Amino acid sequence: MKVHRGQVAAVTGAGSGIGRALAETLARRGVHLALCDVDADGLATTAVRCEGRGVKITTAAVDVADRDAVFSWASDVIDAHGAVDLVVNNAGVALTATVEEMDPADARWLVEINFWGVVHGTQAFLPHMIDARSGHIVNISSVFGLIGIPTQSAYCAAKFAVRGFTDSLRVELEAGGSGVSCTTVHPGGIRTNIARSARTSRGAASVTGDREEMIRNFERAARTSPERAAHRIVSAVERDRRRILIGADARLFELIARLPAVVGQRVLVAGVRRIG
Repeated sequence: MKVHRGQVAAVTGAGSGIGRALAETLARRGVHLALCDVDADGLATTAVRCEGRGVKITTAAVDVADRDAVFSWASDVIDAHGAVDLVVNNAGVALTATVEEMDPADARWLVEINFWGVVHGTQAFLPHMIDARSGHIVNISSVFGLIGIPTQSAYCAAKFAVRGFTDSLRVELEAGGSGVSCTTVHPGGIRTNIARSARTSRGAASVTGDREEMIRNFERAARTSPERAAHRIVSAVERDRRRILIGADARLFELIARLPAVVGQRVLVAGVRRIG
């Protein structure tokens, strides 16, 4: 699918990071925007940054964990824009906690957003795309959807689930001749605020160091800009890629994922012990 002027894109988590960069990238191409986020102020800033390019922009404060709210938003998007050509399920949160000390409530909070938010966004818009026999869905997983990372069990579980869900969706769409397609995105370290807004348990410090150290380590490792990630995602849509990696670190993670489990996990253990 070529991304071009006059199309309509719906983007979740558009108040910052990759979501904001995608909105700006699409606006420059003349794509009309339906944007949502729980952060109303961040969303308003994104909308202002996308103005002046002759595109229609609608915004809504939506918690993607709330199925009814997502479906209501999708209905409003169709009413306001008449169609949807591209859906990007991007909204996400982070949690750093050992399995031993992880609060089940925190794990449920993360999975409701990072996994069920993707399911809700996909199911809310998919029927409209199938009726139109065209469109593309982009679901954001992570490099943590490729291998298991200590203190990231809930995040990995959700991102692995996004990967499996989207792979299954792709096969269904192709087998059914729907005219609709989808892509799974595995970003590496992207320079966003996700680490600073993450929930953290006290036990995680035994593996990652204190919270501020963890954030500094993430920010040093996050070499890819949101703008670069947005460019790669749009390119993947146009090339109808099934799965893409973003960043040199993502390619390293994929390499580790290809190793026998005993080898890959020993590499990770050695890395954790060096940090400790």
